[in-house]
Amino acid sequence: MIRHIVLTKFRPDVTEETIAAIYTGLAAVAGSLPGASGFTGGRSESPEQIERGYMHGFVIDFDNWAALENYQNNETHKALGAQLVENAVSGIDGILVLDLEV
Repeated sequence: MIRHIVLTKFRPDVTEETIAAIYTGLAAVAGSLPGASGFTGGRSESPEQIERGYMHGFVIDFDNWAALENYQNNETHKALGAQLVENAVSGIDGILVLDLEV
């Protein structure tokens, strides 16, 4: 299984409603694709408070690398990813992506 982890530093002017709409869209994409499951996302509530500005994130599990590639190539995912970049601090520099084999 591949765990896809995305952390985002959103600009201060981006509302929680905007972030929720992006995440709702990503959850719908993940829910519609074979081999994708378990979308979870939101704002950090860590008591450690060492997010370093990455206050929002989400994870999606994929059965294998091919399922992750299918997600990456999905046009709706690409459009929502562009919204993430558009709303992140310094664009793509405000986003971290990790893919872990678990």
